[in-house]
Amino acid sequence: MIRWLFSKTVRDAGAMHKHVYRMLCAQRDLITPVAFQLVSGALVDLRKALHDREPVGTIREKMLTCEEVANKWLKSYPHPLWRENVEVLLVAIAVAMAIRTFFVQPFKIPTGSMQPTLYGVTAEPDYGPLWRVAGTPDQAKAVYQKIMQEENDIVVPTGWARVKDWFHGISYVNYVAPVDGQVEVSPMLHFFIFNIKQTISIGGVQHTFWFPPDYGESQVKSPDGNLIDPFIYRAGLFSNRSFKKGDVVVKLKVIAGDHLFVDRLTYNFRKPARGDIVVFETKGIPEDQRNLYQIPDDEFYIKRLCGLSGESILLQQDYIATSVANSGGADVPVGHLVVDGKALSASTPHFENLYSFENPPAGAKTIPYKEDGYFGHAMVQRLQPGQEVQIRPNHLFVMGDNTMDSLDSRYWGDFPDSSIVGKAFFVYWPLSSRFGCGIQ
Repeated sequence: MIRWLFSKTVRDAGAMHKHVYRMLCAQRDLITPVAFQLVSGALVDLRKALHDREPVGTIREKMLTCEEVANKWLKSYPHPLWRENVEVLLVAIAVAMAIRTFFVQPFKIPTGSMQPTLYGVTAEPDYGPLWRVAGTPDQAKAVYQKIMQEENDIVVPTGWARVKDWFHGISYVNYVAPVDGQVEVSPMLHFFIFNIKQTISIGGVQHTFWFPPDYGESQVKSPDGNLIDPFIYRAGLFSNRSFKKGDVVVKLKVIAGDHLFVDRLTYNFRKPARGDIVVFETKGIPEDQRNLYQIPDDEFYIKRLCGLSGESILLQQDYIATSVANSGGADVPVGHLVVDGKALSASTPHFENLYSFENPPAGAKTIPYKEDGYFGHAMVQRLQPGQEVQIRPNHLFVMGDNTMDSLDSRYWGDFPDSSIVGKAFFVYWPLSSRFGCGIQ
């Protein structure tokens, strides 16, 4: 080993032996027995010289002999440089796939169901509320004016300020109508995990956004159940919306969702624990519930593990969260989770923030709703106040931290623990305050 470290000749001889031996094995059925014996003999001599620690001059002679014999009897491969690079690439892909399968898997947060622990894709302004608005024309107009004001307040930076924003996961989409006309948007072109381009047309004049940002879900559902392109949804590009020349068609500030690594190894040695943030396959959700809530069977969800196999859980109502924006301004009961008769609290590991909301004055029954805040668990569907749920053996019960806006086990029930992929453990993008392995 020491000689190999300090002698380039010894290293070159070892590399030559390995290369010629590999070619000999590959061409054994293509060359004559005599050629096979001659090349094998040259390899044996070279290997013996290395093993016996013969002088460097002798090793060079053996290398020269081995090279001459190999060039004479072995067939050279066409495009050897390409072949070698392809082999290296294939090995790298195989190693990457093995790491992804058995150790860590990249995952991105598309929605806000785990906020504020983990953030999904957000945009400023976001026309999403306008798609869902209900009420009088004046109410719809008020929402629209608020969104337009947010759009006017956006300042698209340039230079180093733009680069700094990029490292924080912030991208901008800005386009002004070149002519009068109605807007048409083509589907986004994807390649593997990359967004390649998306084209927008105004009055027949096309503009292509190259490498557009990730807008979150691959498709978004409108209130009537139709699927909408997320770019159209966030930018408010309704099919009948018209623009005049010089009007701002799109002015979006898109903030990337958290990209993280999922630990696929730990659960091979221990079972999932309460409070873990787990990633699981949606195909484990009962089929009738998937159909009811239009959940695809080929996606991955990320939620916090709240109930374990065989446990009995219920939600104990503490307060009423008032004017919940995600519920159209309605009041929603919120409270602590009770597991087998014992209530979780702010002292329960991984639930510290979830139950850290400010207590209202003594005797009060309400708590004000604040966007992106923790309010305990919202009570819906299967977990109405005081409604007990028994978790089946080898099944798990999960909820999003942002329970005001999370489709989780409160709706579709428990699911098999075999559907678990792993636990979230490291945010690698963007370089925000959540970067690193401090996920709680």
